Amino acid sequence: MAEVTGTALADVMAELAGLEDPKARAVNEKHGDDHGVNLGKLRAVAKRLKTQQELARELWGTQDTAARLLALLICRPKAFGRDELDAMLRGARAPKVQDWLVNYVVKKGPHAEDLRLAWSADPDPLVASAGWALTTERVAKRPEGLDLPGLLDVVEAEMKDAPDRLQWAMNHCLAQIGIEHPEHRARAVAVGERLEVLKDYPTSPGCTSPYAPVWIAEMVRRRSAQPGA
Repeated sequence: MAEVTGTALADVMAELAGLEDPKARAVNEKHGDDHGVNLGKLRAVAKRLKTQQELARELWGTQDTAARLLALLICRPKAFGRDELDAMLRGARAPKVQDWLVNYVVKKGPHAEDLRLAWSADPDPLVASAGWALTTERVAKRPEGLDLPGLLDVVEAEMKDAPDRLQWAMNHCLAQIGIEHPEHRARAVAVGERLEVLKDYPTSPGCTSPYAPVWIAEMVRRRSAQPGA
């Protein structure tokens, strides 16, 4: 069986190498992602391969960024253990790999809450950012039991000087609290206005600014404009 898996791995790695695009790599490297495979083409490969947990593990083990992204698309999220996911996050170098690991695997598995608590308190800002991403998910979908005023306290005290990825994750949580919870909206907006994090972030036409006060106002406006709102 191992030999069959190895052959499949070699075939997939060869296919990924054939999809390498220098222009795509140049764009991705600006965001810290060291791969040159168009994500639409990568998803097409994943759709063809379907779910293959053992192949996913093999792909992850290559440490190649494109292979790891593919692994996250074809794996079974609930098949990973808690400590395995922790090690995967800490060993994931590329931002896109970290994001997909959290969003496509950890959030769908049974260890999300345990890891949320552990990662949020981790001294490594990249690990902590994953904890905040899981917290943002709970703010939006399962806020019961969360200390929302306490989260706003932490954001107010720490977001301004946080490293980039952690700052981005904390800002997302701040905005989500303001969007989803009207009783905390005024304070969330006030915190955003005082800290001014991402206030001058370049935003493409038609896109919403990540600056929390603007983000909150726009999403609330959209929801109020929906029929039946």
